[in-house]
Amino acid sequence: MSMFANELRDPVTYAIPFFLLFMALEFLSMRYLEDDEPGRGYERRDTRTNVYMGLGSLVVNGGARVVALLGYSALYVISPLRLDTHQWWTWVYAIVAVDLLFYSEHRAAHRVRLLWAAHQAHHNSQRFNLSTAVRQKWNPWWELLVWVPLPLLGMPPWMIFFTYSINLIYQFGVHTEKIDRLWRPIEFVFNTPSHHRVHHASDPEYLDKNFAGIFILWDRMFGTFRAETYRPTYGLTHNVDSYNPFKLQYYMYADIWRDVRRAATWREKFGYAFGPPGWSPADSGSPVVATLPVPNPAGGPS
Repeated sequence: MSMFANELRDPVTYAIPFFLLFMALEFLSMRYLEDDEPGRGYERRDTRTNVYMGLGSLVVNGGARVVALLGYSALYVISPLRLDTHQWWTWVYAIVAVDLLFYSEHRAAHRVRLLWAAHQAHHNSQRFNLSTAVRQKWNPWWELLVWVPLPLLGMPPWMIFFTYSINLIYQFGVHTEKIDRLWRPIEFVFNTPSHHRVHHASDPEYLDKNFAGIFILWDRMFGTFRAETYRPTYGLTHNVDSYNPFKLQYYMYADIWRDVRRAATWREKFGYAFGPPGWSPADSGSPVVATLPVPNPAGGPS
């Protein structure tokens, strides 16, 4: 049992005091060192909701990881492959592999409505600050399924969880408007606040761009990169007028159920559930599932 507990030990839990410290510093800098423009900075109800959703995710995700650890352990046992966790290159491989899978599941979560119903909880704030980073979903099942290949490829389950936690800790720092642009080589390789502001935008030019966790190179390779050229409008294309964490987490599932029930054909039912957000029968001539990433030879904006 002690070994089992050790494998569930989450670096994100140890990072929480630092999250709170940097959130406080950002709040104070906005409050006293610059003009508090409408729509910027922290708002009491929004911040409170972010924190509640973050705490809820620790509970829900912790329970989900117990189940996932059992499944990953079974797959790891039957795999003939084993990665040596004492080698530095194993850690490089783990960080890159987990980040690529994060890009893939994140992109799918924006293009498949049933997946978006879970992920939109992270996007339904109309503000963008470090507290937005802890506004996490309570439905982690999709990302846990995406990691299934890793134990089969010889990655120990504890290493999967640990590496993904490092990925999440990195992403905390890109949820801010206090940092403009970084050194150009960093902007080219890594996800930065500028890139992630685009991702949280509801502006048509910015929609479904910059899915990266750590490396923005994935977006450049697969044609989903968009540079920040003006301050984004944050939130959803149709915002939810609520600060209730439960409604913000689950309201879209009710919308999907309503649309599926009233659909006239099985194709329409499938489209409402698995088509992109906003799909309607008028789009029935178009594909209703997300397209797979296709490398962009130019490596530039799509």
